[in-house]
Amino acid sequence: MKNTELLRSALQSLRANPKRSFLTTIGITIGIAAVITILALGNGVKKRISDEFNTTKNGEQSTYLYFTPSDAQSTTAGFNEADLNLIQERFGAKVKKAAISHETNNVSVSPIVGNQRLDSTKISLIKQPTKKITIMAGRNLTTSDLLNAEPVILMKESLAKKQYHTVQNAIGTSVTIGEINYRVVGVYQSQNNQYGDNKYGADLIGNARLFYSGTTATTGNGIKLTFYQGVNASQTTKKIKKYMAKKGTSAHDGTYMAYDAGAELAKVNNMITGLTAFISAIAGISLFIAGIGVMNMMYISVSERTQEIGIRLAVGASPKNVMAQFLLEAIVLTVGGGLLGFAIGWGLAGVISNFMPYNIHAVITLGSFLLAFGVSASVGIIFGILPAKQAANKNLIEILR
Repeated sequence: MKNTELLRSALQSLRANPKRSFLTTIGITIGIAAVITILALGNGVKKRISDEFNTTKNGEQSTYLYFTPSDAQSTTAGFNEADLNLIQERFGAKVKKAAISHETNNVSVSPIVGNQRLDSTKISLIKQPTKKITIMAGRNLTTSDLLNAEPVILMKESLAKKQYHTVQNAIGTSVTIGEINYRVVGVYQSQNNQYGDNKYGADLIGNARLFYSGTTATTGNGIKLTFYQGVNASQTTKKIKKYMAKKGTSAHDGTYMAYDAGAELAKVNNMITGLTAFISAIAGISLFIAGIGVMNMMYISVSERTQEIGIRLAVGASPKNVMAQFLLEAIVLTVGGGLLGFAIGWGLAGVISNFMPYNIHAVITLGSFLLAFGVSASVGIIFGILPAKQAANKNLIEILR
């Protein structure tokens, strides 16, 4: 028999008992749905971490060096242009670029709003206008504002109402941060920032170029090191750390700490991958149970269709044809359940991700689809082979008797 005829015959046989076929696939559907949900959420967590901390671009790795002053009240910056020049002179063959690193998301400030100084206030800094906020009053920051370093700023709705009772009253008021006096030109809708991971949930949004201007542009307590391709970034960063502890301009005023985000990212990803695999293995137990159910149904089907098997053998069908038909029925049954489980798992992961913190979104990959398809097909082959062999080994003479 041709493959198309075998497939058509298998589908007709399964449609003959739709309820039984559907109930048999439930176990496969649940198992695949559970695995896909776990994989999608695990991939989402890894993507979120990678987007936040990934330091590899075009084969070039980046690490960070931070300075902590011995005196907690010290305002002296740990790095300046002289330190950057020292690094380039000593490690220029490996370090492509060394630059002062400035925080831009949820930076802690103590602004003067009106006539009141506020503590524990956060500001996020941007270099381009954003459409990810909803303006409640006034206007958004424009490209002209940012390029020309205009001293204008946006205030969060909740802060505006707390200080001025209404969002309209906040427009035109002043916010002083350091030596710069900003004018509030817009109030944006409050966003959740419970975990401090949402840059648009900060109390204020301002211009990064203006905020880090003057001496703050060339000084800071952190530097970003970008290495050429092929350089061992982690090892070189440790050498730079030791070198700065001896030669750095602030070497006697504090300590240096190296941070290799790429290495930390790899550790976290490995941990998440292992945890996902472990949980998926537990969910896979349901696939084994479902496979037993498929085998049981196929044995029942072979027993009920003895006469059909005899007729096929009598009109010239070979035992291989009979075996192929029943094996194909098992595969169609499990693959159908697997694809349904994939769709359910995809949707369930999307729903769950809406309630997860840190803006994590479910990520479905081609590998996840191939896994669902491959596993469900394998279950059909493994648990359908014995019933199919039993059908193929039936004796025509005994059937006719």
